[in-house]
Amino acid sequence: MSFAQAFTVGSTVVQMKQQSAIGKFNQRVAERNAAILEYEAQKIDQQAEFDIARFDQRFRQSVGTVEVALAKSGVDITSGSGARVTEANALEAEMNKKITRYNADVGAANKMEEARFSRIQGEMARQQARLAQIQTVSQTGSSLLTMNSFAPKKDPGVLVGDM
Repeated sequence: MSFAQAFTVGSTVVQMKQQSAIGKFNQRVAERNAAILEYEAQKIDQQAEFDIARFDQRFRQSVGTVEVALAKSGVDITSGSGARVTEANALEAEMNKKITRYNADVGAANKMEEARFSRIQGEMARQQARLAQIQTVSQTGSSLLTMNSFAPKKDPGVLVGDM
């Protein structure tokens, strides 16, 4: 093997290791991004639970205030318009809680989808590195074949001393 061939093979090995390292690094970055997105999805869900609990607390305070005001004015909150106000408030409260939960579920689902896509991108980066390695080996093989075709041929029938 000539120096040029040995150098080509050595360079190929180094290049393949670099391609592998780059592919693995990009995959790790994508995996880290996916983990962050999953954490964000979890935080969205926790924030929704907190928001609903805080809303319930405010709603109970509001209901208490309304009931006291109605009672002071002599309105019976168990029948007639007092009951309708209580029922409307309860329905609105339930609607607000459902909207908060729905928005959180949509936000968390979007984060989880982004996480899945990030993992797919990481796998694609790894596959691209593998394809680059195959291309490198192919180009090296082609270069070595070309080097061999231009190398001086030794005629086994002619001895150096016979010339």
